[in-house]
Amino acid sequence: MKSIQIFRTVAQVRQWRANALFAHQSVGLVPTMGALHDGHCSLISQSLQDNDKSIVSIFVNPSQFAPHEDLDAYPRTVDADMALLNQFPGKKVDAVFIPKVSEMYPSGISTNIDEQRGAFVAVKGCSEQLEGSSRPQFFRGVATVVTKLLNAVTPTRVYFGQKDAQQCVVVQNLVKDLLIETTVKVLPTKREANGLAMSSRNAYLSEETKQKSAVIYQSLVNGERFYQEKSQHGPVNVGEILARITDTLNDSTGFDIEYIALSHPETLEDLEVVEPGVGAVVSTAVRVPREGSSQQTRLIDNVILH
Repeated sequence: MKSIQIFRTVAQVRQWRANALFAHQSVGLVPTMGALHDGHCSLISQSLQDNDKSIVSIFVNPSQFAPHEDLDAYPRTVDADMALLNQFPGKKVDAVFIPKVSEMYPSGISTNIDEQRGAFVAVKGCSEQLEGSSRPQFFRGVATVVTKLLNAVTPTRVYFGQKDAQQCVVVQNLVKDLLIETTVKVLPTKREANGLAMSSRNAYLSEETKQKSAVIYQSLVNGERFYQEKSQHGPVNVGEILARITDTLNDSTGFDIEYIALSHPETLEDLEVVEPGVGAVVSTAVRVPREGSSQQTRLIDNVILH
């Protein structure tokens, strides 16, 4: 069986993509920061199903981290990631792009935004709220690296998970507004058996904390069920939905709720009522304790109301 190709440079990726283009083959891209888990695997499986060729990128992107955040501590497990990809059942990905920071940022990069030089991409209007309110440079970094990857690979389709709901909205607007010829595919959140959204940051959590953290999704589901019942009779007040969510989350000792928000599914504007047929994104960020450490791990999750 043909082995997975590993590319380190943009030039190598572009040559591979050109060969696929000449052969009239579609290409799917799954961007990741590594520490691959079943959530990533679901995206990869869909790409393999949809496209003639599939490529996974593994790159921990410095520009989306602030100086005080966990860039150095972020899990880097390239050997384990490659082992997982090589053991993938059935059809395997064709290539993996693992660039150095200097390849992706030729002008250099600092996590201090005032020291950064070069070209960056900002998607205004949907980047400043929710995750963006506590991590102001995060989506600027995401939009920049996604633009770079799309320019390097020019994929037919690119794949993201619904867990990162705001990221999906940012990328969809990025592709639309910059006239990038690719289709953004958003797939449902992959979850642990207890409902906890799969995330590379779950590697920081003990099994006990993972079990306790299941309450995050349970609280969102309580809000979703309330909406489903009430929406049969018309618009539903956001405050009532939030009350059902916080009633559950507030019972979790040691958890710090950063935000719970109900936002328009396309603009991410705050809502006062949820209109059936328009719906909303119900999202939250919660900081949970790390075993044997004074630090916390920041977990995000969401559900979609229709």
